[in-house]
Amino acid sequence: MPGENLSRDEARERARILAVDGYEVALDLRSATRPDEDTFRSVTTIRFRSARPGAATFVDLLAPAVDSVVLNGRALDPAAVFDGTRIALDDLAAENVLTVDARCAYSRTGEGLHRFADPEDGETYLYTQYEPADARRVFATFEQPDLKAPFTFSVTAPAHWTVLSNEAQAGPARDADPSSSTWDFAPTKPISTYITAIVAGPYHVVRDHYARTFDDGTVLDVPLGALCRASLAPHFDADDIFTVTKQGLDFFHDTFDYPYPFGKYDQAFVPEYNIGAMENPGLVTFREEFVFRGKVTQAAYEGRANVILHEMAHMWFGDLVTMQWWDDLWLKESFADFMGAYSQVEATRFTDGWITFANRRKAWAYRADQLPSTHPVTADIQDLQDAKLNFDGITYAKGASVLKQLVAYVGADAFLEAARRYFKRHAYGNTTLADLLAVLEETSGRDMAQWSRAWLQTAGVNSLTPEAVYDGEDRITELAVLQSAAESHPELRPHRVAVGLYRRAAGGALERYARAETDVTGSRTVVAELAGAERPDLILVNDEDLTYCKIRFDPDSLDTLRKHLADLSDPMARALVWSAVWNMTRDALMPARDYLGLVLRFAGRESDIGVLQSLHQQARTALHQYASPQWRAEGARALSDGALTELRRAEPGSGHQLAWARFFAAVASSAADLQLLSGLLEGSAKIDGLEIDQELRWSFLEPLAAAGEVDEAVVAAELARDDTASGRRHQVRCLAARPSAEVKAQVWASVVESDALSNALVEASIAGFDQPGQEELLAPYADRYFDVIERIWSQRSIEIGMAIVRGLFPRYRITQETVDAAGGWLDAHQDAAPALRRLVLEARDDLSRALRAQAVDH
Repeated sequence: MPGENLSRDEARERARILAVDGYEVALDLRSATRPDEDTFRSVTTIRFRSARPGAATFVDLLAPAVDSVVLNGRALDPAAVFDGTRIALDDLAAENVLTVDARCAYSRTGEGLHRFADPEDGETYLYTQYEPADARRVFATFEQPDLKAPFTFSVTAPAHWTVLSNEAQAGPARDADPSSSTWDFAPTKPISTYITAIVAGPYHVVRDHYARTFDDGTVLDVPLGALCRASLAPHFDADDIFTVTKQGLDFFHDTFDYPYPFGKYDQAFVPEYNIGAMENPGLVTFREEFVFRGKVTQAAYEGRANVILHEMAHMWFGDLVTMQWWDDLWLKESFADFMGAYSQVEATRFTDGWITFANRRKAWAYRADQLPSTHPVTADIQDLQDAKLNFDGITYAKGASVLKQLVAYVGADAFLEAARRYFKRHAYGNTTLADLLAVLEETSGRDMAQWSRAWLQTAGVNSLTPEAVYDGEDRITELAVLQSAAESHPELRPHRVAVGLYRRAAGGALERYARAETDVTGSRTVVAELAGAERPDLILVNDEDLTYCKIRFDPDSLDTLRKHLADLSDPMARALVWSAVWNMTRDALMPARDYLGLVLRFAGRESDIGVLQSLHQQARTALHQYASPQWRAEGARALSDGALTELRRAEPGSGHQLAWARFFAAVASSAADLQLLSGLLEGSAKIDGLEIDQELRWSFLEPLAAAGEVDEAVVAAELARDDTASGRRHQVRCLAARPSAEVKAQVWASVVESDALSNALVEASIAGFDQPGQEELLAPYADRYFDVIERIWSQRSIEIGMAIVRGLFPRYRITQETVDAAGGWLDAHQDAAPALRRLVLEARDDLSRALRAQAVDH
């Protein structure tokens, strides 16, 4: 639909003439419990002003039907003014009142108002998800971030439900009829449309509160809530969620010197969620996978805490002060990503958060920044489809890394004082890059223009390599840092870095004995402070991870790491080295078999569980995509043997044992491996301390299904043990993984030719369909993929379109023929949607990278 993809120019023009005074939104959700009814009633009244009386504009609405439109008392013909995406308005007055009575659709894609039926108890659960522009699926709206306004919501729903919105209830729920009630909510502060929210259903709710007395005697009391589906209540650890929440609120109050601005603070864990979480003020929504049904590693709890704090940081960065348009999406996401790690380390038990950031979060950024679609942190977002795809590793993780570099550059005090001034100056308003730079210049005394141009307005990642010269007595006469950049993005940036010198101690540990902090500029920078130091075994550039760069090694350092990587006693240094050798593997500078050799020799000694799980994930990618096809079977045997050895060696009952168990299942390749997995499922085999809970059972069952060792009846029996929402997703994935042409045809049809599946089941189907080692079975779908993706993009919602285009790309058919097919599609579809072309371009680039890696793996 042409009107669905709002452009930046259209938004700017509308903002020039309009100011919105408020919304009143009444939703009737009583039909939600009737599966045969697909719509609900939505009545919206918008009060707004026009700077140009007599002008025309439009209101956004994606709905099956509009029953009435009344502008300033004048009834408009819905058939004449509504085209399915917009309501045309003309002859505006200086002050206007618009009322739209519409029938909006319940969602199965996680966009708009999502409806979910719990298979355990048959109850219905609803929640909204809007970013960047899906509030228009629920009510009529001026759908752009800079037209902020107060919102007053009223919701009618079954009487036994819990109904929540951004603000607290204005009073007790009113009876609507014998079986339903109406909840009226207080007006919100001025906020953007995309962060309004409704959660409704028989949710399990736990209550608490947060209290804080400030230095001036002001008392802040914030009601806290934590919600999940009733069937998940036995697994819901609300106390830990509240602990992190209170620690975060304390930290942000101390750091930002601006009280939490939105009254209550509810956190709802909801089913079939497309993203990690969403920062709706007063009502944050999270994917319910953060409610752990089985045993997980400490990294999972750390990850959840990081997301809680990330969303909390948004209450200031993003909700209180909001970017004007999606060009400056980084103004909220980069800051929230940075502050999530910063607050986690400073305020919670997860004091190794920066290690996770350096090793795992930055890997996302490095990949995104080397794709042909890379973009500056401040991006050029022409429309909403552009915006949707820019929720990526650059906007989040690179932006956060850049902010970490900024803190090293201007100092933490100047950075945080700039944040305080920014909130006070722009509260409840909208900003651009210039507004942030202005306060940074004030507090740091530095000219931020050059820094901004280098770090925020150019794309690409630099590589830093040490170069050392020694005298006859094995002392450094000169140590320099060489900086390089890709030809496509040649910017050499200023880097504040620490350079560490490491050598082996008497006990064998590899420890730092000298360090210097310096500003790297240009292609070569001499680190004068380290001249005269004894010859090191390892030179680590970007020690402590102050900047954003790819680390390289001199030959002596690389030789040391091949022999002694696990001897690095500092976990941050190890994490940085692991990240560096992974980047070298991706860049075809280290053969995949060499990287896998490092994993096999040293991963078993890795103490940081998050780093270990990253190594497991990267090892699978190295094996299936970067390793030579001729060596892959040998590599698979080595990896599965090594995983089993470490599984048996790990401390019984530990997180490391659990991580190795999951990894072993993922790489199991021999008949003996599969027999062991079957034995563990049946109880005939045991590994001391390994508890086979339901989630681990599914992890063991999938590789058995993919290998053809279990049939549909076995999967059905497992579902009977776990007939839950999670169990059904696992069932769909296992069934789709089976090595059968008939199975693959059925899965393809269910995903591509039908829209009956929910977003969660589409995701599960694709994950099962696309199995490494099944290239021959999947070969017929490579050509079909290129035949259908433009139709998919035009007919499905953008969320489902992205899932299918990304997920069904033939990524394991790593041949020049596939690269050429993608290139041929791009050449023949120059006029396809830019966002669709971007997805294909990125997938083609991943294939080309894999081919280069395979070429050096010998």
